[in-house]
Amino acid sequence: MATNGANGVCDSRPIFFFDIDNCLYSKACNIHDEMQTLINKFFVKHLDLKSEDAHMLHQKYYKEYGLAIEGLTRHHRIDPLVFNYEVDDALPLDNILKPDPELRKLLENLDTTKVKPWLLTNAYVSHAKRVVKLLGIEDLFEGVTYCDYGNLPLVCKPSQDMYAKAEKEAGAPSTDQCYFVDEPDDSHLNCVHAHARGWTTVHLVEPGTPMPHKPASKYTISSLYELPGIFPHAFKQQRENGGA
Repeated sequence: MATNGANGVCDSRPIFFFDIDNCLYSKACNIHDEMQTLINKFFVKHLDLKSEDAHMLHQKYYKEYGLAIEGLTRHHRIDPLVFNYEVDDALPLDNILKPDPELRKLLENLDTTKVKPWLLTNAYVSHAKRVVKLLGIEDLFEGVTYCDYGNLPLVCKPSQDMYAKAEKEAGAPSTDQCYFVDEPDDSHLNCVHAHARGWTTVHLVEPGTPMPHKPASKYTISSLYELPGIFPHAFKQQRENGGA
């Protein structure tokens, strides 16, 4: 999987951006909860806080900046790569995630002559690559735009700078040629800001997850497998379903 954008060859394909965590795998995997635990431990350890205070500060930074590490770097001079090592890289993903044949089949059905599949995440590149490799789909994306923990100041969703970075790296022909699928834990603001930019956004809300009071996107789905019905032009013809 490449990590850079256009290589000078003219490519007018629209970009189909996918978030990674709780989007390419189900929330039922509880990776989000595992991550919250590790983040709170990090706050306790490095800021010398009680657990309750660590949780409150963690949530404050997450709501204000879109990433807990953004608040840590702004206000406490924490090295994001240390955070990544003790949080994301410490997640027991090998015990949780496994190849997903159905997801692979869905992504293989994207018509890459018409759209370019691309990953867009607030995680660092090591986490992004680790997840898609464990899911068995790392070869189905043409690149990944990630929050570069090694380059301050951090740029992450929902900042417009992050979307501009994604467009540049993926070689988007224009802002209105960008599609973006994101999940509920952080997608409300992400989708709102991406939509304001001109992107077509899709809010993935799994069954059992509370729906937002105000729709975050033009489209709301309960499963990634609804995407071919919404964007048939982006997928190959389903001959087995059409009998032809």
